[in-house]
Amino acid sequence: MKKTLLAVAIGTLSFTTHAATLIHAGKVFTGTSDDIQDAMTIVVEDNKIAAITDGYQSADEGDTVVDLKNATVMPGLMDMHVHLSSQHNGPQTYLARYTLNEADLALRAANYAEKTLMAGFTTVRNLGDGYNETVALRNAVDKGLFPGPRIYTAAKSIATTGGHADPSNGMSRSLRPDTGPEDGVVNGVAEAREAVRQRYQDGADVIKITATGGVLSVAKSGQNPQFMDDEVKAIVDTAADYGMTVAVHAHGKEGMKRAIRAGVDSIEHGTYMDEEAIALMKEHGTYYVPTILAGAFVAEKAKIDGYFPDIVRPKAAAIGPLIQETFAKAYQEGVNIAFGTDSGVSAHGDNAQEFALMVEAGMPAAAALRSATVATADLLGVADKLGTLEAGKLADIIAVSGDPLEDITSMEKVSFVMKDGTIYKQP
Repeated sequence: MKKTLLAVAIGTLSFTTHAATLIHAGKVFTGTSDDIQDAMTIVVEDNKIAAITDGYQSADEGDTVVDLKNATVMPGLMDMHVHLSSQHNGPQTYLARYTLNEADLALRAANYAEKTLMAGFTTVRNLGDGYNETVALRNAVDKGLFPGPRIYTAAKSIATTGGHADPSNGMSRSLRPDTGPEDGVVNGVAEAREAVRQRYQDGADVIKITATGGVLSVAKSGQNPQFMDDEVKAIVDTAADYGMTVAVHAHGKEGMKRAIRAGVDSIEHGTYMDEEAIALMKEHGTYYVPTILAGAFVAEKAKIDGYFPDIVRPKAAAIGPLIQETFAKAYQEGVNIAFGTDSGVSAHGDNAQEFALMVEAGMPAAAALRSATVATADLLGVADKLGTLEAGKLADIIAVSGDPLEDITSMEKVSFVMKDGTIYKQP
């Protein structure tokens, strides 16, 4: 299939042809339903899907044919919770802030971004970095300087003094910096608004706040509320003024409820979610991003002496195993679920292991796939261009060996990756 353009320049007629890429797909999960369809051709022109037809369409001269007749083809996957700048490796992780510079983190992020893309994740939401390095990473990927997923970044997370994302936690008083809104540490409504505006100025796409304590921070509590109602509301209202959504790290139920009532867009982790929190999420249409893989990872590592600091180890042992149970309950109750892994806790490139944990907890395989395509596109506000295989949408397309509806672990065997019409990986 070709598209012919007529150009007129200084009285001269010239013709330019744009060849198409024809993907011959043995099985197709479009995301528009829970079914897999057989033997189809996906026609890609430039960076968009031009058509999807039954059978294996013949190519015109100059067209490229990609043979995926032995694979299942689907929309590019999206992970709504990653940290591309880091990857947990035990005690060394806690020394990184003293030994690594911004450039070190940026180069690591580029490496992890490529691994993420090759695992079939063509879009990610990066929920927190140290020095706005993922803003630079997003821009570089968009310019084609190196391969990586489409990135929506929160830049530096917003916390309160001593909160989960306070970068001064765990330091002696002599080393502790004087942190403020620019560093993502706020106290009071005025500073909360200032921090959102600072992120807008820095080039962030979304806002991330840590509404409760966390597992891996060097602090005692993993679930206490850490923002007052008026502070959360100030963040949500200010973010709305700048067209930014708000993602909320929350393990404890009280901090979670304050955030949901304030109108945030998603709750991350949600470990101690109770019936009231579930009801509030359904009432407000709040998305739940479970990150079961991170919970499983920290629970396993908590068994190893010395892997975590003593103040972290009991939190990891207690909270980690609960996330899958919370996910099962939330799904059964009808909460909106969007796929997310917290990769950077677990290894980048292993993101698809989350699917098996979701299915193990009771979510049907098709629903799990839609949580990483249709639901994630809705959460990001990009459902008009991503999330399903349909004519007119961006050509983010992947393929896996086998049938994921029969064996969900086939999602861990990605053989083909196209992002924005460019092929990055193929058999």
